[in-house]
Amino acid sequence: MITDLNELKQDLGRRMDGAIETLRREFSGLRSGRASPALLEPVRVEAYGNEVPITQVGTIAVPEARMLTVQVWDRSLVGAVERAIRDSGLGLNPASDGQLVRVPIPQLTGERRAELVKAAGRYAEGAKVAVRGVRRDGMEQTKAAEKKGAISQDDEKRWHDEVQKLTDSYIKKIDESLAEKDKEIRQV
Repeated sequence: MITDLNELKQDLGRRMDGAIETLRREFSGLRSGRASPALLEPVRVEAYGNEVPITQVGTIAVPEARMLTVQVWDRSLVGAVERAIRDSGLGLNPASDGQLVRVPIPQLTGERRAELVKAAGRYAEGAKVAVRGVRRDGMEQTKAAEKKGAISQDDEKRWHDEVQKLTDSYIKKIDESLAEKDKEIRQV
């Protein structure tokens, strides 16, 4: 049982940081019209009888603003890398040039931008739910500590306020990240 407010805040903060980090990873997979290696990181390639992340079969680079390249290390996997990118649901059409797979990033339509903004909103809401879950756990820990006599009722009230302040700061970070991603997606 946690009997120190700072220890509780550190534990909850670490767990809330995890929700923010997950959100950042999810946002990096949303295409905003600019090339980013993170766009291809979730792609899995059929290689050597297993599905492996694309980063384990080649190097992703951004030679120009609207182009990604994947330097495939094993020539026999070039076709599999192309297929994986094409079938990933990202709307990309790769073309190979020897062991180099070029992936042009098409211009986003207004409709596709609106879909991406909605997806970003869903990701942000998921992160908020995760942060609120951590808050609920923190509140339960403070109640349990008060019931067992480890802290006073006044301390419990103060801890609840601190947990709420921490939660509010993380919700604000999520909202700021969403606003930033929204602006990035809508930018033509």
